[in-house]
Amino acid sequence: MDMKKKDIILCVTFALLLAGGLVLCLFLPKSSYSDSERRMLSPMPELSAENVWSGRFMSDFEGHAADAFPFRESFRRLKAMTALKVFARQDNNGIYVSDGFLASMEYPVNEDSLVRAAGRFRYICEKYLTDGNKVYLSVIPDKNCFLARESGHPSMDYEEFEKRIEELADFAEYIPISDLLERDDYYRTDTHWRQERITDVAQRLLQAMGAAALQDYEIHTLDQDFYGVYHGQAALPLAPDRLQYVTGDAIFDSQVYDWQNKREIPVYDMEKAAGRDPYEMFLSGSLSLITIKNPGAGTDKKLVLFRDSFGSSIAPLLICGYSQITLADIRYIQPDLLGRFIDFQNCDVLFLYSTLVLNHSDTLR
Repeated sequence: MDMKKKDIILCVTFALLLAGGLVLCLFLPKSSYSDSERRMLSPMPELSAENVWSGRFMSDFEGHAADAFPFRESFRRLKAMTALKVFARQDNNGIYVSDGFLASMEYPVNEDSLVRAAGRFRYICEKYLTDGNKVYLSVIPDKNCFLARESGHPSMDYEEFEKRIEELADFAEYIPISDLLERDDYYRTDTHWRQERITDVAQRLLQAMGAAALQDYEIHTLDQDFYGVYHGQAALPLAPDRLQYVTGDAIFDSQVYDWQNKREIPVYDMEKAAGRDPYEMFLSGSLSLITIKNPGAGTDKKLVLFRDSFGSSIAPLLICGYSQITLADIRYIQPDLLGRFIDFQNCDVLFLYSTLVLNHSDTLR
């Protein structure tokens, strides 16, 4: 075959590929949401003279084209496997694999962020609390704490991290929990800790705050697979987790009110357990303000828990020690509004946050 015929075949093949890609882009059904990445996909921008003239149309269309590309998930997986297996990269999209566990690289310590976080906590204490309140602080180490160094990835000094936040938040009694945790206490494909594995953490928090110990409980397992948030971000073919939850008399009898949506909610939302993010089954996910009441409590002690998403799964384990727990997430509600909903008089206050949030405290209002 002479060179001219080869060139013709090459050009025709390339043109067919382009035409085929165009047809697929135009006529294949398109989704508005990526289940694996847990995000909305970029929509087709409006074609108007103003958008074209300003340059917004082409800018937005670039994002839409990347999100609407045919067989996008398959290409994402191919890219991830190539980056890790062929080019020996340490991560894909900031996510790495260590002995079957997925984790996000979190490095280095952001000193300014710790100062800001402690400042927001101090502001709440000065605005609402008196000498009648007992104030506690505890830090939840990220999964990186148990994976990064052994796998050769950059890692923060988590001991120094805890020491620094304890110094900055000297208005609170520090309750260490990192010594109770290990790699297997976290989901392999998700950020969060496993509720059934942190009963010892709940016991220490309750004991340190002078509350009743965790009572007898049972562990239940959901039927469906659980693919955590890191699974979609990494785009790697890893086995799913199994999601378990803890029940007991105090948990079963608890009454939960969602102030954000003005409704009663269950401790464990089984509709969300079957949804896009099954971890949201714990107290219906990231809500700004909820109250859990324990009508069978043998005490009138109350707790206000300032928390991030890790708090959703541990709060049910703490209710046995209190007549009421109020969970406030100041990523979604202004601290100045809390006085409208919470009576802080003579209650315990616990600031329980993961290193992920403390190291990026610009998310706190």
